[in-house]
Amino acid sequence: MAASNTVDGTPGTAQAWSPRLALLVAATFFMEFLDGTVLTTAIPNIAADFRVPAPDVNITMTAYLLTVAMGIPLSGWLAERFGARRIFCLAIAIFTLASLACSLSQDLAALTLSRIAQGFGGAMMVPVGTLVVLRGTPKAELLRATAFLVWPGLLAPVLAPLVGGALTTYLSWHWIFLINLPLGAAAFLAALRLVPAGAGDGGRRLDWLGLALTTLGVGALVVGLELASTHPDAPWAAMSAASGAVALACAVLWMRRARNPLFDLGVFSTCTFRAMATGGFAYRLTISSVPFLLPLMFQAGFGWSPLQAGAMVAAVFIGNIGIKPATTPLIRRFGFKVMLVFASLASAATFALCALLTADTPGPLTFALLVCSGAFRSIGFSAYTSVQYADIAPAQLTSANVVSATLVQLAAAAGIAVGALLIRLFDGLSAFPSDAAGPFRGAFLAMAVLMLASTADSLFLPRHAGAEVSQRRAQRV
Repeated sequence: MAASNTVDGTPGTAQAWSPRLALLVAATFFMEFLDGTVLTTAIPNIAADFRVPAPDVNITMTAYLLTVAMGIPLSGWLAERFGARRIFCLAIAIFTLASLACSLSQDLAALTLSRIAQGFGGAMMVPVGTLVVLRGTPKAELLRATAFLVWPGLLAPVLAPLVGGALTTYLSWHWIFLINLPLGAAAFLAALRLVPAGAGDGGRRLDWLGLALTTLGVGALVVGLELASTHPDAPWAAMSAASGAVALACAVLWMRRARNPLFDLGVFSTCTFRAMATGGFAYRLTISSVPFLLPLMFQAGFGWSPLQAGAMVAAVFIGNIGIKPATTPLIRRFGFKVMLVFASLASAATFALCALLTADTPGPLTFALLVCSGAFRSIGFSAYTSVQYADIAPAQLTSANVVSATLVQLAAAAGIAVGALLIRLFDGLSAFPSDAAGPFRGAFLAMAVLMLASTADSLFLPRHAGAEVSQRRAQRV
């Protein structure tokens, strides 16, 4: 899928680097990411209101995440065909109105359908918003731009339990969705003002077969990963994941031969982008498991209250924010390869240390460890998000952006699924016969080993990978 380095592909409409626009896009991402997991703490209240078993409410989360994942492949074509500004504003409107519908739902079926609509809006906001920012950002400013775009993915999984718990406890579960109304309205008005207008390409044709295979493949993979984390004994998880992998393989074979493919698979020939799809996928998978594993270990393993566990997990959030002003200078000073290797090795070390925590570990020591873990994940997130576009040609930007967004969604789902499977795998092993936190320790050790796969991948990057973005070579000449 071709794209130019101008807004909506229209000549003469090149967009200048705009921090305000990047911040707007980041804010919409935060809403989308937050709503993916914030409902967890409200499930008992929703179940009580609808008079259904609590596990049944999980369908609303699955439907949302599934719709987001399946909708992303179409979003790139929509932006090319109808214009990025139009689709981005439409996505905000759909997400906001669907949030209102969620808050007004009177039964589980209505809430699930509203969540599907909300997920479709979110699926367009993620890649189209990123595309709007990337198209107008010179390579020299890419680090600054991605610094704005990275924080939603880092903070939302950590803040979701606190936000959901506070709104549900002091107001009601409806406010989890109602809070999106003023935020969405403000974002919509800001988008009309900040996103440059541009006509789409009315002649751009849609690769229907490529879209069908990709959408079905991504959907089946997400369903398989979800089933693996909730019903690991059922055969449907493996069957769904396998069928998804087959569909995606068929999509790749088709798009290699198609005249107008849904994606330009040539993006994988760029080593910096390929690093995001290999080592970067392993990196995102492992760090996505942390917000899932930590609260469970603190509550089920240490016997802490939800409030105590949530407050301790907030240390990860502090590390994310605290290191953020230093991430760009660090990458400019040492380069992408060094920082990616460092971030993965340091993250693996913190995972191994988390396996040594006990209920008797001094609170300040646990808190400091989690602050460091948050800082290291922030460095890695920023580096991968920036380096993946460092050597992408303008004509490949749309394809690279949509493929990246899809892989991010799959990595997040895989992180939770693999974390749940590891807990079950280590549960009852003789190595931890009487320790309630034993399975979680085993899971953290396994995640530390998996993180080393991303380290090995980063070691194969060229020494000056992404130098045009980091500007490291120019500084040393």
